[in-house]
Amino acid sequence: MSLFNPLSQKTLITCAVTGNLVKPEQTPHLPVTPEQIARECLAAAEAGAGQVHIHVRDPHTGKPSMELELYREVVDRIRRENRELIINLTTGPGGRFVPSEDDPKVYAPGTTLLPPDQRVEHIALIKPDVCSLDFNTMNSGPDVVINTPRNVRRMAATIRAAGVKPELEIFDSGDIHLALDLIADGSLEGPGMWTFVLGVKYGFAPSPATVLYARDMLPPGAIWTAFGIGRMEFPIVAQAWLAGGHVRVGMEDNIYLDKGVLAQSNAQLVARARDIIQSMGGTIASAREARTMLGLPQP
Repeated sequence: MSLFNPLSQKTLITCAVTGNLVKPEQTPHLPVTPEQIARECLAAAEAGAGQVHIHVRDPHTGKPSMELELYREVVDRIRRENRELIINLTTGPGGRFVPSEDDPKVYAPGTTLLPPDQRVEHIALIKPDVCSLDFNTMNSGPDVVINTPRNVRRMAATIRAAGVKPELEIFDSGDIHLALDLIADGSLEGPGMWTFVLGVKYGFAPSPATVLYARDMLPPGAIWTAFGIGRMEFPIVAQAWLAGGHVRVGMEDNIYLDKGVLAQSNAQLVARARDIIQSMGGTIASAREARTMLGLPQP
């Protein structure tokens, strides 16, 4: 196991402000409209986030959306106010398959499967700083998420052509092996920017052992983040930092500030993560410093 002193680098906090699965009826504080999402991103930056991870929602229903103009409006609103903040757009939607009970080859309502080119269309047109690239094919509740090697390669090619940095989203160890294959064959540039998703049922368990195991599979020089789902959000902040990684929080992953206490904003979650890191002696990276760390251009 490699040794790392977490005090030797500044820590990037990413805030995932709304996500795809949390429902507005679960919390009245979930941002839904482009204005609300952008405002939450800007407030998260004020609290210490150097990067924001963005999904969009139908502003009338609150349901997940992939509408290009919603992404564009959110990005434009953020960039008018803060050009240094790293904007990371999702490419996760469009990978869910719900099999019919009568014939598993036939999709049932809730299926979102789309051709890979459509899942990255907004990346090619908007050109954010970073976008997520999911590697998981796995059970997800009663459904299945599908990201085949061929489709991931197609998405990676579009992301590279747009000049956008891919964030490699990892849900289990097999995903790391697939990503390493794509680096080896030139589909991706190494050593990569990686994010470990911990606590999704049937994926990586949210534990210190998992964090160290996943970290030690990465190539030398890789930059990585880990985050926990639900009540494991803040414990994983501490564990990721101690292992030399960066951290992520936000209402996509957890809506509670304390047990039974809803977070009133994403900024509150960022502030809690910032305080945890600083209490251990760590230092938070500004967006400008994070851009240098990730090899992104300055605005």
